[in-house]
Amino acid sequence: MTLLPDSWMRITVALGIGLLIGVERERRKGEGRHRAPAGIRTYAVTALLGAIGFELGGVPLLAVVALAVAGFIALGYFRTRPRSDPGLTSEMVQLLTLLLGALAMREPLLASALGVTVALLLAARTRIHTFVRETLTEAELHDALVLAGAALVILPLMPDRHMGPFDAINPHLLWIIVVLMMAISAGGYIALRLLGPRYGLPVAGLASGFVSSSATIASMGSLARRKSELMAAATGGAVLSTVATIVQMALILGAAHPPTLGALALPLLSAGAAATAYGGWVLRQALRQNTPDTIEMGRAFSFRSALMLAAMMGGVLLAAAALNSWLGSAGLIAGTAIAGFADTHAPAVSVASLVAGGKLGADDAVVPILLAMSTNTVTKVVLAFTSGGRGFALRIVPGLILTIAAAWLGSLATFG
Repeated sequence: MTLLPDSWMRITVALGIGLLIGVERERRKGEGRHRAPAGIRTYAVTALLGAIGFELGGVPLLAVVALAVAGFIALGYFRTRPRSDPGLTSEMVQLLTLLLGALAMREPLLASALGVTVALLLAARTRIHTFVRETLTEAELHDALVLAGAALVILPLMPDRHMGPFDAINPHLLWIIVVLMMAISAGGYIALRLLGPRYGLPVAGLASGFVSSSATIASMGSLARRKSELMAAATGGAVLSTVATIVQMALILGAAHPPTLGALALPLLSAGAAATAYGGWVLRQALRQNTPDTIEMGRAFSFRSALMLAAMMGGVLLAAAALNSWLGSAGLIAGTAIAGFADTHAPAVSVASLVAGGKLGADDAVVPILLAMSTNTVTKVVLAFTSGGRGFALRIVPGLILTIAAAWLGSLATFG
């Protein structure tokens, strides 16, 4: 059998994978009579066995080679069993190296990427063990499993089509919102834990703004009222949550219906620029203030809150579709404006969904969405005063007014 030049390249990739993994295993092989049986040469040869076996005989020959290698691995494991570490990592990695060598003959780029990933996991053994055993808490592990289940198990099972009354509900889109809310809230939690209140609160505020800027302002205000020494950092987090709201609005509209995002491009850019400028100024002031290094941590996210927000979005989608069907554009404007008092993302998604369904033009979506943003600004102003008091609110409200005014000015510049 004559090997083509392309085959030589793939065999070289397989050899590189074996050498890369073998280098890491060689460093952990140990010395003396109880050293590991496989080192850099063994892993390189194992990868070549997988590549050549697959090239010469396909899957049947590869299966025979894999059984033979597994037999030798088992003999080596029983011979070195008295060692203090009875784990099976090296044995499993050697079998994986064989399969990666075979995969390199079909998908060399994928095999290379997987080989590098395996080598990184092996090299990071100590850090991973320390993180899992000493750093990660039981509650954090539970939250991580819930988030992984929601994203990797439930999301793929959700129907990706509009259904229900008025064809207003898309379960897949709503569950994406649930996963997004939990993931961003978890990101804020990680930032707060890693960076502390001084930098963590602003970062957490920015991240939590993707979940709910109103809720973020309320929680930051409550924190500032309870602990006056955190006023500056909490203010920075509250203001930056507004920046996150604009970014999230753009992301959601882009995912739901890109033409709607195009119609709102200038208003959102104007609002985002105003919010960023004001947020940067407030953050600069906050970083100059003295802030404690530690703070009591809560949970990474609230699954219940994410579900409630998605349920509310579904209700708004249904209500907006019904009002639009019964009353036309006037009903849509009234419905989105009222819904905006509770949340600005839900009416935006509902309007974009109506545009995507052909029930509304993209340009006609601008006013309802901006009205929802305006009524939501009113809610934020009220929450700033009631949760954080006058001092907290006077730092937040000017930025809120500046942001929504910039959005309306952007719409006037777009549509005259």
